[in-house]
Amino acid sequence: MGEDRRREVRLTRTGPHRLRATNRRGATLDIGDGSDADFTPVELLLAASAACAALDVEAITRRLAAPEQMDLVAAGDKVRDEHGNHLASVEVTFRVRFPEGAGGDAARERLPDAVGRSRDWLCSVSRTVALPTPVVFRLE
Repeated sequence: MGEDRRREVRLTRTGPHRLRATNRRGATLDIGDGSDADFTPVELLLAASAACAALDVEAITRRLAAPEQMDLVAAGDKVRDEHGNHLASVEVTFRVRFPEGAGGDAARERLPDAVGRSRDWLCSVSRTVALPTPVVFRLE
């Protein structure tokens, strides 16, 4: 895999049940276990799924009209069963408002296709979750 395709985030323990993620551009995000306000790993997965789809949808529809408002809710049911701990389902709900006029009308008409293209092809986050994707754990 070429270096331009590689994505990487480094995590460092900052305290009991707390981590700081740092990307290559230097941005940081604190992660916790749910005992404080920081995002949990599962919440980050939900946020990543919704954000990826939102960016796809905006890229497709903004050619016609920029959304005046775009809000998403990502939710999932965390379960423990014979497959271990996992989300049994993930649902991303879009609430999008486009401006009045021909461009907004065209964007509204294109919206269902844009959401479907993100879900079925474009969003690397939800596609990775939906496909059987190996996750390798390595000790150094």
